[in-house]
Amino acid sequence: MIAVYDAAGHEVGARERSEVYAEGLWHASAGVLVRSGDGSRLYVHRRTDTKMVFAGMHDCLAGGVVEPGESPAETAVRELAEELGIVADTEPRPLSTASWDGEWAGRPMRCHLFAYEVRWDGPIRHQPEEIAEGWWWTDARLRAHLDDPTWPFVPDTRAFITELLR
Repeated sequence: MIAVYDAAGHEVGARERSEVYAEGLWHASAGVLVRSGDGSRLYVHRRTDTKMVFAGMHDCLAGGVVEPGESPAETAVRELAEELGIVADTEPRPLSTASWDGEWAGRPMRCHLFAYEVRWDGPIRHQPEEIAEGWWWTDARLRAHLDDPTWPFVPDTRAFITELLR
């Protein structure tokens, strides 16, 4: 079950994930931009080919959908630990919010996005079902890849990534 939201960004119920995606219902996700301690690099990863949404695509936010009754900040902490094995000493810092009313696999996809940042120099441990591989890149290197519209980068993060980069 995941939280269902209205277009204004308020939680209004819960439905099965497959129903939310099939019907294009508004929902919310939280993602965490992981930067090195000095802020000079960020962590970019490739999603596994078995993911339900955006399989095999690249992203720079570790995250996922908000569960019923869960705040986006709680989702950010949970997903950061699950996907990358990071349990930070401090809460992720809020960066930006956006609403994405797009399309995926010929169906509408509507999501309220909550972006956070954490500084981290410790080990990264991928959740094998979600993350295939990852790298530390500079913002400039990520920007260069994003300049290629054919580079497979998740479209919801792409919608507001320029706000997150330096």
